[in-house]
Amino acid sequence: MVFTVLIPARLASTRLPNKPLADLGGAPMVVRVAQRALQAGADRVVVAADSAVIVQACAQHGVQAVLTRDNHVSGSDRLAEASTLLGLPDDAIVVNVQGDEPLIAPALIGEVARLLHAHPEAAMSTAAHAIDDPAEFLNPNVVKVVLDARGMALYFSRAPIPHARDADPGALPTPRPLRHIGIYGYRCGFLRQFPALPAAPLEQIEALEQLRALWHGHRIAVHVTPHAPGPGVDTPDDLARVRRHFESGLR
Repeated sequence: MVFTVLIPARLASTRLPNKPLADLGGAPMVVRVAQRALQAGADRVVVAADSAVIVQACAQHGVQAVLTRDNHVSGSDRLAEASTLLGLPDDAIVVNVQGDEPLIAPALIGEVARLLHAHPEAAMSTAAHAIDDPAEFLNPNVVKVVLDARGMALYFSRAPIPHARDADPGALPTPRPLRHIGIYGYRCGFLRQFPALPAAPLEQIEALEQLRALWHGHRIAVHVTPHAPGPGVDTPDDLARVRRHFESGLR
């Protein structure tokens, strides 16, 4: 199976300026993400950057990058432009790996690509894992997903879903609810179509872009992994923690 990994990267960040270029053990963060993606068996790994500075930093470490517009409203919009710049065909499978996930498991990237390849009826694929902490279940910053019998997403929400009517207050439902992991596979034709789809009311209420696909009738296949993803980098504290990981010699 052939697939491409695209990594959106932009310099602007309110909490962590120049985040893609943050040094992690001698290489920029976005390069560390690309190195993980290469371990996943991707045919091609490309950074979709909003700045020539990122493109140059990638080139210094042997990572391919393309320069996209700096006014995209979302990562998926940026990847849609990158897929066109790269001349990817409509039936190509593209995996969107976030540029602030330097500890993402390569196996997870491959599973998301394989799942989409195995489900031609789906326009997208993504991942989830079981929630074990009731506080996570109730946390609106933790996105939950519920699936149908074939492993397709029925809905994504910041609310604690599914709600167990007869369970004890604060108890987790059985089977365990699923936490959504922010990695996406796309069929390239759909990726280029996605930015032109009208925003969905549910997407705007929940502030979850993937609800646009469901609203317009597209299927999203979900890989359920037994492992929680490695920590991402959103804050200076996150960056310090991940730096310690790389300084310890781990990769």
